[in-house]
Amino acid sequence: MTARNVLTTKFNTLGFDGVWRDAVGEPELTGSWIIYGDTKNGKTTFAMMLSKYLTAFGRVAYNSVEEGNSRTIQMAVDRAGLLEAGARWMLLDRESKDELCERLRRQRSADIVFIDSVQFMDLKFSEYKDLKRRFPTKLFVYISHVDGRRPSTPTALRILRDANVAFRIEGFKAFPTSRYGGGRPVVIWDKGADEYWGPEVNGKTKS
Repeated sequence: MTARNVLTTKFNTLGFDGVWRDAVGEPELTGSWIIYGDTKNGKTTFAMMLSKYLTAFGRVAYNSVEEGNSRTIQMAVDRAGLLEAGARWMLLDRESKDELCERLRRQRSADIVFIDSVQFMDLKFSEYKDLKRRFPTKLFVYISHVDGRRPSTPTALRILRDANVAFRIEGFKAFPTSRYGGGRPVVIWDKGADEYWGPEVNGKTKS
């Protein structure tokens, strides 16, 4: 391909705006993203917030492998206001890898798939690559536990290195790294972020 061919290639990009464009830029509806962080720092809440925003660009399936259809997931769905997403968002209750693949082969299946979590799905990196190969027009968003400040399993760490977008969650803020630009953190919960970082660090000044 010539440089002109490369520069005139059309990609299925998502017209993000506001805080999401500042965080991620203008990403593609393909490939993989990862969200990783310690427990009780806002990871699930952020994943739900992101999944709601992405319903503006396609149908979203959230595979809650770890918690299933539980009270904690119900609370996170409520906090994110996902009722507004209607039929464009659905929760999958602990679907296995095979069940998920069977679902994604159907017509009008989800365009965007959240897998929560890499560890509870017991995903191998070869299976991760196979999902990308078999469903090249879908976007996969993986949620991972951490060991220190990095994803806690070899598979999750390799997904981090391969992902086009990564969000590190700490103190109710999401710190993005994106191949599409952006880079500005997203505040998940103002009060929690203020208490963790301090109002000044969290971009505020005391009155």
